Amino acid sequence: MIEITLKGRKIPLLYTTLEMKQIQEEVVRIGPFMRMLFGKAENDGEDEASLFGGPEQLNAIGKCIRILGNAGLEEAGEEANLTDKWVMRALKPSMISEAMITCMEAINDGLSSEIPPAPESGEPVDVTLEDIEKKSAKEG
Repeated sequence: MIEITLKGRKIPLLYTTLEMKQIQEEVVRIGPFMRMLFGKAENDGEDEASLFGGPEQLNAIGKCIRILGNAGLEEAGEEANLTDKWVMRALKPSMISEAMITCMEAINDGLSSEIPPAPESGEPVDVTLEDIEKKSAKEG
């Protein structure tokens, strides 16, 4: 799982459909969110990164870390206690670029799915069951 470290605390970031929905409800739909995450305004002409470091981008990064971080903490059996204020205070301005890349890695990780090759028997494959078995094997 992708992690970010804030104030010495390692926070796992988890992106699933639930977090996708939450980001869309709290920030903006996913297409504009990706531009916002990277500080890019739509139709910005030559200055494609005019929103970099602006309030819209900082809000998107902070909420993304809180949403994905609380999901990751919950999944790890820890208390999902991140707040926007704590994340923004813990996120140093020098960490903005690293934080947006880490958020993007977590989103990409959540969007990717492993599709195994077809079994020799020609039987259908239950990908969800295989993912659960892989996770159980890693934990065990």
